[in-house]
Amino acid sequence: MKSIARTFALSLGLAATAIFLAMITITVWQSQLREYEPVVCRVAAGILYDAAVVDPGRALTIQSTRRVKELQSFSPNLWYVVSYEKLITEFGGEHRPALPFSLPYSGPIGFSVLNTLDQNSTFCLAVIPWGPSDLVMMIGGAQVRFGQVLRSLVGRNIFPLSILAFAFALMVMIGAWLSGRFVARGIDRVTRRALAIDPAAPPGSISLDEVPIELKPLVEALNRAFDEINTYIKMQRRFLGNAAHQLRTPLTLLRARIEDVAEPQLKIALVRDVRRLTSLVSAMLDLARLQNHAIEKRPIDLAIVTLDVLADFSPSALDAGIELSLEQAEEDAAVVQGVEAAIRSALANLVGNALIHAEGAKRITAMLGRGSVSIRDDGAGISPGDERKFIEPFQTGNAAEDGAGLGLSIVQEIMAAHGGEFIITSTPGGGTTASLRFPEATAGTPE
Repeated sequence: MKSIARTFALSLGLAATAIFLAMITITVWQSQLREYEPVVCRVAAGILYDAAVVDPGRALTIQSTRRVKELQSFSPNLWYVVSYEKLITEFGGEHRPALPFSLPYSGPIGFSVLNTLDQNSTFCLAVIPWGPSDLVMMIGGAQVRFGQVLRSLVGRNIFPLSILAFAFALMVMIGAWLSGRFVARGIDRVTRRALAIDPAAPPGSISLDEVPIELKPLVEALNRAFDEINTYIKMQRRFLGNAAHQLRTPLTLLRARIEDVAEPQLKIALVRDVRRLTSLVSAMLDLARLQNHAIEKRPIDLAIVTLDVLADFSPSALDAGIELSLEQAEEDAAVVQGVEAAIRSALANLVGNALIHAEGAKRITAMLGRGSVSIRDDGAGISPGDERKFIEPFQTGNAAEDGAGLGLSIVQEIMAAHGGEFIITSTPGGGTTASLRFPEATAGTPE
């Protein structure tokens, strides 16, 4: 997306240039409201000056250039007398009135509008330096087109006009850029405030105190959206917890009735299904508790908790023919801030998941680092890109095995509540590693 400041500056810079050119155009157009305004006099004199050819002491001629022809055709009563020293040439003598003086003229250099001798009309007197002498022009009945005035004005002043247009556009662009930066800084402040909202401490909103007036409607709309989202999330969490609680009693009754089933194979299948449902309900309750309550952190020794979890799963690992081991890089480097029961649950989910889903695994290793613990297996691994999929709720690696599909999702919630990260990496044929990375531990002694 384009920068607000840059787009604003370029747009207003182009607009400023267009406005400047329009102002020049209007100025030139107004100069034509009177026939002998100085600008018109200068234009007509400039056309004749450019067409003049002087052969000192011999001849003075006005070439029939395109601009001269335009001037003559547009001015039916045009007349002019041009002199250089004693050389004289004229046009439209039949329209020329009596003049107050005769040529050669030896007056001052410049442009003047004078009355004719009978005081009934005016004419333009232009005296322009030409070599050692002056080119004197008396012009009457001249009418010039707008384009001729514009070309004459711009053509003879192209450099100062360009400098002036550039300065004007630059001034507007700088102002526009500063305005755009002000707007961008306001948006940036709103963004920082939105990012600073703590999802664990609803309701979150953006303060309107330091927000620019123009952005307040946007911020108010965002605050309303945050409130609606927070309300919706609360409803979801409440429903999840209530549904899990309501399901526990029917499952307990169902488990009791299964005991009366006479057929062994059917009884085993029903027990397995009820176990899966019970696991799902327990996981839903754990998830609801994590999402609805802030946790109270204490120093926890990951080494002790990990050893306890590995000991709990030793019988299952022995039955599956899988070796469990623990590796620790540094002593006293695995103390983190957290809730022991939650961390124990996360590790149990990871180890249990590895035992069930690590196809072909012979060894599962728990590796302790500074503020982290990883569970690595040497199984077949998972396909690239599927790591994040298994963290989503109700996703399982093997639908035929026991499991609610919420284990890794709960691990993700536990790490989010601790301000840490849950990362899964895997290589097809090279095993899978699930890592829990906690924020840097503060000083403290585990209880």
